[in-house]
Amino acid sequence: MALEHAILVSLSERPGSGYELTRRFDKSIGFFWRATHQQIYRVLKRMDDAGWVHVEHVPQDGKPDKKVYTVSAEGAAEISRWLAEPAQPTELRDELAIKLRAAHGDPDAVAAEVARHRAQHAERLALYEAMQRRDFPDRDALTGPALHQFLVLRGGIGAERGFVAWCDEVLTALRRDAERGETR
Repeated sequence: MALEHAILVSLSERPGSGYELTRRFDKSIGFFWRATHQQIYRVLKRMDDAGWVHVEHVPQDGKPDKKVYTVSAEGAAEISRWLAEPAQPTELRDELAIKLRAAHGDPDAVAAEVARHRAQHAERLALYEAMQRRDFPDRDALTGPALHQFLVLRGGIGAERGFVAWCDEVLTALRRDAERGETR
């Protein structure tokens, strides 16, 4: 997937300016596909050049015109083409897992690192669960884009729960291994 596709999806949900898109990435899409503000603006220019978006110049008092982007027919066709393309399963690349393999070198340092990761994932889990309560109070009534957004959020919740549970399992096993080492 290219950043262009993430932007097209966001714009298909709601037109917006480059600034508004960067805010959306900061608050939702960015949890699953990261991009800097500069990257978003560069890609919007490429998408405009490719005809994937329409740009409306909205005058503002005392400021440069605001550019509001919407998905063009060519952009909608690109979304359709991309949706039909098979996606590769995500490959897990996790530095923490490699550090865990080396835990025999310094188990206390690795346990501290696992605890730090657990705290970060627990914090993100709490954020996702708060977003679910705030944005999707009646999930049985969801349809269309709202349902799709909810399902992505549920995937994030499941992933974070799984990571927190794995960290708990690792910490328990490392403690148990340390206790066994003391009795040897």
